[in-house]
Amino acid sequence: MLTYLEAVAAVVVVIIIIIIIILIIVIVVIVVVAVVVVVVVVLVVVVVVIVVVVAVLVVLVVVVVVEVVIVVVAVVVIVVVVVVVVVVVVVVVEKVVGVILQSSYNYYQHL
Repeated sequence: MLTYLEAVAAVVVVIIIIIIIILIIVIVVIVVVAVVVVVVVVLVVVVVVIVVVVAVLVVLVVVVVVEVVIVVVAVVVIVVVVVVVVVVVVVVVEKVVGVILQSSYNYYQHL
């Protein structure tokens, strides 16, 4: 049979072992939660970086498209202006040459 002190000592030892087991479980849970939090934070950072990179690429593509459109519009405007100037010059020269030829014809008719 156990004496009173041995029984108390046994109960104290069991209580200490239970407390140690509970502390180990708590520490393991804390470590697991910390690891999960770190993994989630890393994933969120990776997603944010990917979103930022995609946004930058979209902005760059939009800028390039806008620049190409501006260049195309500028080339079209330049071509239209050149064509209009050439047409105006040809019409003016035709009129001037017509007037000169008509004047010459009229002059030689009177001779």
